[in-house]
Amino acid sequence: MTASDQLQQPGKWADALDKTGVTRTDSSGGPTGGPPVDGPLYEKRKSVHNKRIDGPFRRFKWLVMVVTLAIYYVTPWLRWDRGPYAPDQAVLIDLANRRFYMFDIEIWPHEFYFVAGLLIMAGIGLFLVTSAVGRAWCGYACPQTVWTDLFQHVDRFIDGDRNARMRLDKAPWGPSKIARRGGKWGIYLLISLVTGGAWILYFADAPTLFAEFFSGTASPVAYMTVAVLTGTTFWLGGFMREQVCIYMCPWPRIQAAMLDEQSLIVTYKDWRGEQRGSLKKAQKEPEKFGDCIDCRECVAVCPTGIDIREGQQVGCITCALCIDACDRVMKDIGRPRGLIDYATLDQCEAEAAGAPATPAWKALLRPRTFIYFGIWGAIGAAMLFALGTRSHTDLTVSPDRNPAFMLLKDGSVRNAYTLRLRNMEGRPRDMEIALAGLPEGAVLWTDGIGSDAAAPAQTIAVPADETRVVRAYVTVPAGSAADQFSFELTSLDEQREKDTVPTTFAMPGGN
Repeated sequence: MTASDQLQQPGKWADALDKTGVTRTDSSGGPTGGPPVDGPLYEKRKSVHNKRIDGPFRRFKWLVMVVTLAIYYVTPWLRWDRGPYAPDQAVLIDLANRRFYMFDIEIWPHEFYFVAGLLIMAGIGLFLVTSAVGRAWCGYACPQTVWTDLFQHVDRFIDGDRNARMRLDKAPWGPSKIARRGGKWGIYLLISLVTGGAWILYFADAPTLFAEFFSGTASPVAYMTVAVLTGTTFWLGGFMREQVCIYMCPWPRIQAAMLDEQSLIVTYKDWRGEQRGSLKKAQKEPEKFGDCIDCRECVAVCPTGIDIREGQQVGCITCALCIDACDRVMKDIGRPRGLIDYATLDQCEAEAAGAPATPAWKALLRPRTFIYFGIWGAIGAAMLFALGTRSHTDLTVSPDRNPAFMLLKDGSVRNAYTLRLRNMEGRPRDMEIALAGLPEGAVLWTDGIGSDAAAPAQTIAVPADETRVVRAYVTVPAGSAADQFSFELTSLDEQREKDTVPTTFAMPGGN
């Protein structure tokens, strides 16, 4: 049985369906049996109040939360010196000038393939993580998980741990409950506002936009964006929580299809834990009961409120907090750890048959993982190579189509072109534009360089980090034949970067 098969659990779903009183039907629409009873189709949501736990997975979850939140909130404030002609914000999505800056890397619109490459790497990275350790992305680094975890810590700080929060939920509304709820929701709102405010700082100079925002002079788009992100963070992180993972997010369904018998997942070893019984019962009849004492600690610490002992479920985000809880209980009662552990279905079957336990890390050493990692690494290496070898000089040529040419009174033929000279350096540069492949006597001039200064090559100053649009005119002498030729752009600095663009020269009688 694969992990995706386990998610279905037909027997359990059938029993649950019978209890709802809904008449089941076969593929033709006829009833298959089961007494119809009036009742709701859906159960009302029960609030999840997960218990505080300590252990290696909880500490790792703390680390990931702190690091990811710090990256998100701090990154817009980092400075990076790119010279006097470029912004000094380390990470900036400059929509106005159509640039993306990340430290020493600057991405132009025509280099969007770098962004596409990053997105592909992100997708393959998710496949890699899923094939290796199941839904670890969901359990540790997903933004919904990170902010939900942050808000749950606020719950504990204001309302207390699990039992205290459950009592407060059942308590009638009074001054104390109103004060606690108001204070907690106020902290939710503050976190959400900071979250939305940090997002817009990636799209403009952070100190300047921060001052404009609170002085009321920022763009209306900035206020609308912050309002939307504040509202969604407040609602999804504060109230929806596990419902986003179970009902709204499509990724659990995709991941379920990607899991197989060799995927490392959080697993309850039922052959060792069943039959469940209290510690006293197990001490009286040790041969009858398994290691699980039915303490429900694994359920109490789960951020989505599921019972991992029921098998793989959509609600399991593989955060492994149930492992921390179960290992602590096993230590307290003097039984070996690992009743709930990272394991593959193949490893579980072998261990249930009497084979020794296999180290979890060995599940990572399989062809599927290496293939995903190889593809991911190859794309990353190709992008690094492209970044390291790309030219900072670029030329685009667009010949005029109407009219395609002009016949001058001296018999010479003139074509007009729109040139875009791109200087991707953070400093102004002189660039030479020259003709190659035209007959002797062909000359070039521009709107800024009159025809009296026409020559086979012209020097044009291009500002730092800009594209200069130039109207260029090319003339060939009377009696000459021309068809294909090229514009050659050369930076007149120590780099001597070049870009050559082939184009056509339209002549009378041509096609």
